[in-house]
Amino acid sequence: MTLVFFLLSLSLFISSSASPYPYGLSYHIDCGGPTDSVDPFNTAWLSDRFFTGGATSVVSEPLQFRHPQEKTLRYFPLSAGKKNCYIIPNLPSGRYYIRTFTVYDNYDGKSHSPSFDVSVEGTLVFSWRSPWPEDLARTGAYSDLFAFVSDSEADVCFYSIATDPPVIGSLQLIRVDPASYNAVSVGQNYILVNYGRFTCGSDQFGPGFSNDTDLFGRSWQNDKDVRSTDDDSKVRSLSTRNTIANTDQSPNYFPMKLYQTATLVDGKGVLVYELQVDAKLDYLLWFHFAEIDSSVTKSGQRVFDILINGKNVNRIDIFKEVGTFAAYSWSYTVKNLSSTVLSVKLQSVEGAALISGLESYALVPADVATVPEQVVAMRALKDSLRIPDRMGWNGDPCAPTNWDAWEGVTCHLNKNETALVISRIDLGSQGLKGFISDQISLLSNLASLNLSSNSLEGTLPSGLGQKSLNKLDLSDNQFSGSIPQSLATSNLQLVLMNNNLLEGQVPEELYSIGVHGGSIDLYGNKGLCGVPSLPDCPLFWENGGLSKKGKIAIAVSCVFVFCLLLLVLYIICIRRRRNDYDFGLPQDLMSLAAKRNRYQRQKSLMLLEMESQHAKALTPFTPR
Repeated sequence: MTLVFFLLSLSLFISSSASPYPYGLSYHIDCGGPTDSVDPFNTAWLSDRFFTGGATSVVSEPLQFRHPQEKTLRYFPLSAGKKNCYIIPNLPSGRYYIRTFTVYDNYDGKSHSPSFDVSVEGTLVFSWRSPWPEDLARTGAYSDLFAFVSDSEADVCFYSIATDPPVIGSLQLIRVDPASYNAVSVGQNYILVNYGRFTCGSDQFGPGFSNDTDLFGRSWQNDKDVRSTDDDSKVRSLSTRNTIANTDQSPNYFPMKLYQTATLVDGKGVLVYELQVDAKLDYLLWFHFAEIDSSVTKSGQRVFDILINGKNVNRIDIFKEVGTFAAYSWSYTVKNLSSTVLSVKLQSVEGAALISGLESYALVPADVATVPEQVVAMRALKDSLRIPDRMGWNGDPCAPTNWDAWEGVTCHLNKNETALVISRIDLGSQGLKGFISDQISLLSNLASLNLSSNSLEGTLPSGLGQKSLNKLDLSDNQFSGSIPQSLATSNLQLVLMNNNLLEGQVPEELYSIGVHGGSIDLYGNKGLCGVPSLPDCPLFWENGGLSKKGKIAIAVSCVFVFCLLLLVLYIICIRRRRNDYDFGLPQDLMSLAAKRNRYQRQKSLMLLEMESQHAKALTPFTPR
């Protein structure tokens, strides 16, 4: 009974002291991995999936890596196109933590680490340039960021520089609180790229490095590599096993372990951190504090200033803010940088300066993306035209703007400069063997379309005649059927449809392009008719079928025939009524026949009697 009560009390304590994490959606993809696996820290890894192309390989020295997902990789040779992606589908809209592991380790035996770029949701976030530092090429590196996903799928894309094949060892995606890291004030139009996440006074910890949990999946590095002071002997670490209040709570869910250690400088020393940054970007700095020294019992005993690039931005008194053994965090945005090194100083006012953790995030403006319906249209065209892998039609057709658009595709900003639109498609002589999707009607900004000298077939979709279209080259294919009337209403100045299998009447408005200074070529379509230089169309025939006049004539003829049939049936019915009779004899005829029959019988009896008497008279007399 006592044991049951103890277990019940323990369960109540656990449920009341720790709120459940509400965002359980996550993907851990072992890039290049053939099977699902579980790492030593009980993280379930999925076999490689959601990629658009490429091939798999194994690092040259797999024994130097601790985890299975670090030993395999996927690479994207130029034959797979210059742009390839991992596209994770069916995601609810929200904010996601995305983490990649990138490694080379001479997997291809060429001793040449590759140059490539990485984008997330159409925004350039990482750039790798050859040669990599030797230790980085050998052991790899983790990179992470926070980004919003609003289109139900997360795109992580790789762009080859020159002929180098991009590589990736693993990809993780974890849904996090949408309000995390000041999302309300920062806005959804920024991606937070991690430039340093440090735990002060302890070794590196977090997923992949220790059993210590971080609900966001963040890893925390030791701060010693970015810390500098005038006198290192004054720097020391402080730690506690006491429970720290206000940890693992929304919206940031910072782990308790982060606040159980700290770095401080004895006396009036200054604690200095030098962070590498990109001077072209703004940075969000996140500071973590907890008063874990039990000798501090009131406010004013530990006070220090925070100076960023020499500017005093805040004065901190941890006890005054939250008391002892409680987590306290504070953030600051740094703008207008002039150097690639960002200096952070903690300068004592009273007592020793102390810090538990520090994070540095680049605020990368989200790049403009292609209008969603045009993305749908281009993906439909990719399928219908059977675009080969070498052309790299993956991810957003136009974004990032730092890269070239899909091969053969030209884009520009819309009028409001809020999105990208497709303005030109040039796919002549590419060996295409499909057809034109009806979804092309969604490309409302398309000005030029060249699909010449391929083996495309099928009919031309009616949505091909966008108002924006002024150049159309479909020559030397196998298109059949009629020319859609919609082309006659566009603003075309150049129309090349020669050497196809088109038929039917050519719209006069389309042919008039040549009359008004444009150019049109319909040669080599034996079935076309109805305009000069082409045969006349058969009577009542146009556009490969009956014309309106033909349909009207047939309709009138059908009505006439129908009326004629009704007339014939009417006449037959009238005549039948006039000659109709009953096979039973009328009563008058029956009485007349009966009288006639009696007369004939009487006449027959009289004749018989006369013959009998005449016979007696002629009989010879015989005496008795």
